[in-house]
Amino acid sequence: MKNNKLYLGVFIAVSILYVIGIVLNNEILKFVFKPLIMISLLAYYLSLVNKKHSLYIGAVIFSFLGDVFLLFDGELNFMFGLVSFLIAHLFFIWMVVKQLKKSAINKKIIASVPFVISFSALLSLLKDSLGEMLIPVVVYGMVISVFGAVALLNNLIFKSKSSLYLFSGAVFFVVSDSLLALNKFYQPQEYYPVIVIITYMVAQYLICKSVIENSEK
Repeated sequence: MKNNKLYLGVFIAVSILYVIGIVLNNEILKFVFKPLIMISLLAYYLSLVNKKHSLYIGAVIFSFLGDVFLLFDGELNFMFGLVSFLIAHLFFIWMVVKQLKKSAINKKIIASVPFVISFSALLSLLKDSLGEMLIPVVVYGMVISVFGAVALLNNLIFKSKSSLYLFSGAVFFVVSDSLLALNKFYQPQEYYPVIVIITYMVAQYLICKSVIENSEK
């Protein structure tokens, strides 16, 4: 138990130091601590579970790669980061779908509608400024919207602490990526990067909590 708390403490400390790096625009803090966000969260997860979830670990690894690519400027690094997170979301989706039970069509519609609306609204703002990034952003947006929808469907079916953690994590992820897109392609704001990373770290933590909760059943 002490090790569990230690790893969680490291994750929180690393996250705070990275946020400080963004606020102060300190490149050393950013380059040192951003890669450690997912490494420390993975260590926390591994310290708590006996039966490891390979799909979750795959999602964490690709999230780590996405974090690293997005540390560097340039369209190529942004594309590599986008692809890495897209693969991470596919792992998340696969992880959720594997545990879903059959559900009524009305639940599937209810789960899909909020994410279809939010993605359509975001795309209407961004479409004129995306240029060559239109297709990659649309594909990525569709994938993360599917993640949000299956997470909500999972919560509607199971109504458990684990499913609520997962759905909340998916929502924070959608918020984080939406603000990232707005900042890059629509109307940059000084405070967006801080909100983006905070919502991202909360999202990853909640998803981790969901997987841990499920492993204890």
